[in-house]
Amino acid sequence: MSLPLEGLSAVVTGAGRGLGRTEALELARLGAAVVVNDYGRPGRDGSGEASAGPAEEVAAEIRAAGGRALAHTGDVADLQQARALVRLAVEEFGKLDILVNNAGILRDRMVFSMTEDEWDSVIRVHLKGHFNTTHLAAAHWRERSKAAGGPVYGRIVNTSSEAFLAGSAGQPNYAAAKGGIVGLTTSTALALAKYGVTANAICPRARTRMTEDVFAGLAAPGEGLDPLAPEHVAPLVGYLASPAAARVNGQLLVVHGGMVAIVERPRVQAQFDSKQETFTYDELDALLSPHYARRPAEETFAAAEVLALKRG
Repeated sequence: MSLPLEGLSAVVTGAGRGLGRTEALELARLGAAVVVNDYGRPGRDGSGEASAGPAEEVAAEIRAAGGRALAHTGDVADLQQARALVRLAVEEFGKLDILVNNAGILRDRMVFSMTEDEWDSVIRVHLKGHFNTTHLAAAHWRERSKAAGGPVYGRIVNTSSEAFLAGSAGQPNYAAAKGGIVGLTTSTALALAKYGVTANAICPRARTRMTEDVFAGLAAPGEGLDPLAPEHVAPLVGYLASPAAARVNGQLLVVHGGMVAIVERPRVQAQFDSKQETFTYDELDALLSPHYARRPAEETFAAAEVLALKRG
């Protein structure tokens, strides 16, 4: 019996630990040959010496289970190293079919205290890292499509966050990067659809070294699978990477603990029209102030974030 990803090849970035590791293992379990990318720095802020260890260990784990895997330890936020990553998949497996972008770091600080480097480094790894690999994979698929004279197989799964959806007071850099990833994903989905390629984003909630502070007060159960285990996220990535998800494109999905939620695009909540050629300050005050005064507290961004964490 064939596996859903048999004959396909994948690149998973940030796959040496946490979410990326479980995603790489799941793609391999479903039959894909996987290039496991991880820069290997030990600090979740991107600090420390780069190491091949984490990527090599995951690749070895896949091979031990009978799968095909290679390790790559480059920095995906560097365009030339990202180019080498995509080239490795194409040269070793003949083509690239699936790209899962997961690499990221944290440098948390309140917006009034954040340094320029803390802002730039997080935007660089998350947003530029996603762009670099997406750009190179997209060029690969476009070239293949032109040669084939029609659509080819391509899947992109990007990693956003509920920090973008609900706000995160101490993570303006991270929230901005994750919001940018959603914009990148929807733009890519529109641009590549004619080539047979889909692009989707997930907002995973999982207990990893990146989120150890967020979930510090939520202890793992004594037995059974932790509701915040990364293993709850990996099956959705496997599905989105598969032929079964051919009609899923430009979507944002929240996933954790046995739950998947499809997020709607922003909708107009209310509309107000001026009674004259343009609004005046007084007219806007008379229309908008009562509207916001009537909104229940749980609709505010801060309260939404608290509620989301409690429900998790």
